[in-house]
This record gives sequence, C-alpha cells and structure tokens, in this order.
Amino acid sequence: MTNTEIRIGIDVGGTKIEALAIDKQGVELARHRIDTPRDDYDATIAAMVGLVRRLEGETGRTGTVGAGIPGSISRITGLVKNANSTWLNDRPLNKDFAAALGREVRIENDANCFAVSEATDGAAAGVHVVFGVILGTGCGGGVAIAGRVHEGPNGVGGEWGHNPLPWPKPEEYPGPACYCGKRGCMEMWVSGTGIALDYKTATGRSRTTREIVSDFEAGDREASAAIERFEDRLARGLAQVINILDPDVIVIGGGVSRVERLYEELPGKLPAYVFGGEVSTPILPAMYGDSSGVRGAAWLWPNQAG
Repeated sequence: MTNTEIRIGIDVGGTKIEALAIDKQGVELARHRIDTPRDDYDATIAAMVGLVRRLEGETGRTGTVGAGIPGSISRITGLVKNANSTWLNDRPLNKDFAAALGREVRIENDANCFAVSEATDGAAAGVHVVFGVILGTGCGGGVAIAGRVHEGPNGVGGEWGHNPLPWPKPEEYPGPACYCGKRGCMEMWVSGTGIALDYKTATGRSRTTREIVSDFEAGDREASAAIERFEDRLARGLAQVINILDPDVIVIGGGVSRVERLYEELPGKLPAYVFGGEVSTPILPAMYGDSSGVRGAAWLWPNQAG
C-alpha cells in the first residue's frame, strides 16, 4: 500500500456505521455500511477498525482517518460525553480506536462533521460561518468557520438541540423529558422522535414521522397541524441560533430535511422571532444528504491540520 492523498471517514450512528474513502478532490473511492454493535463498546471499535482495513484493502492505499460520533470528547477527562449511543459514554474512544488501528485518528461530533462537509464542498462550499442542523432521530447542530470545526472549550459548540424551546406556549411547558435529564429540549420538539411524540399527544394515535409526513402531503388535517407546529418550533429554535451566532448560512440534513415545504415556510416564519425582524439567512438542504456526516469525518484532517 502507498500513503497517498486518501482520506477515510467513519460515521458511528446508533443503528449503523458507515465508512467512506475519498481522494484529495473529494471523489468517492469506496464505501461500506454495517449494523452498529449496539451496547458493545469493544465490538464497536473492532467494527470501525475492520471498516478502515477493508477500505484500505480495496483502494490499495493508506491514509488519514476521521470519525464522527453522536457525542464529543471531553477536554477535561478525555472521555466521550453526551452520546445518545450511551455505551460510548465515559470511554476514551479516540485513544482506544487509535491504539487498535495503530495510528493517530481524529474524532468529532457527528453534527460538526456534517457542518464541515457542507462547508467544504457541499451546499455551503466556501461560506465563512456555517450552522449545520441534523433533524433525524435526534436534533444535532454543528458550526464550521472557514471550513474548520468550531467545538469550543467544552466541546458543545452548536449543541442547540439541548437548549430549551424558546418562547414556549403554556401547553408546551415544561415539555417532554429528554435523555439528557432535562425537559423541553429542542431535540424533543423538532426531531423525528419529537414530531411523532407531538402527534401522539395531540391525537392519541401513534404514527411514525414518515407516516405523518406522508399524511401531511396527502392533505390530512391532523398531520398538517403537526407539521405546522413543528415548523413554528423550528423557526423559534433557529431564530435563537441567528440571534447568537448569525451564521452566513444554515444547512439542514437528516431525514426530516426532506420535507420540501421547510425551505418555503421557514424564511417567512423567522422574522417574527429574530431580533430586529429582518432575516436574510439562506436555509438550504444538505447537498450530500445522509452521506454528509461521513464525508465531514474524512475532511477532518485537511481542515484541522496545522
């Protein structure tokens, strides 16, 4: 094998682990996806190493390795924290993965990887300050500045999903319980999980988010009401992000990002909540969709080296 300009990214999710090899232009060379060994830390590391070996074997090259995880590495303890894949918490994943692989690795929050991907060669390519939003099972956020991760000294830069829903209405307080131990987090309102929970609370019936969106597109009244509540809550949450960070662009990914109406409705809803009543921030769908996180993990090296 030769050590040429190849970058390998790994996206560790709650249900799947995806790995991707790209060249220095971002051209995909190989990709694989496997089921996550849930609740098994050692097996998760072995799976990550196995994917790297497989990609390097197929491409005939070695290279840098970056990984995105649903949490972050504490600068104080060196251990994973805030991961909703809870078996990773309180473990030195970066050190254990590097030791098992036999080389240095870089690990970042998956939403930060998403933001880097879209800022590097995606929907926000070349934009200075990018806020990346992942609306999937949970609700993630990440910040990229000049194509580099901004995580902050506490490793929580962009974690808007664990701020409370702004300007709550009486029926929204105190809000649903979140896995983080608090109530009313944005994650419990605007994620796929939150949309389904809100629909069940309002109707007494259980529907998946996919089914709710399908019903909405077919004109169902109760599904339409749920999507309207979701859009208003999303506008409130993003308005707070704009008030604090005022990013040059907001890019949305995750399964919920496929609701095309979002990009028509949000621009009109934001001014009511943003300080000053004026909003020109572009709201864009991710260019790389579900692949953005793994691409961002691969880009961690060129964008952070130095």
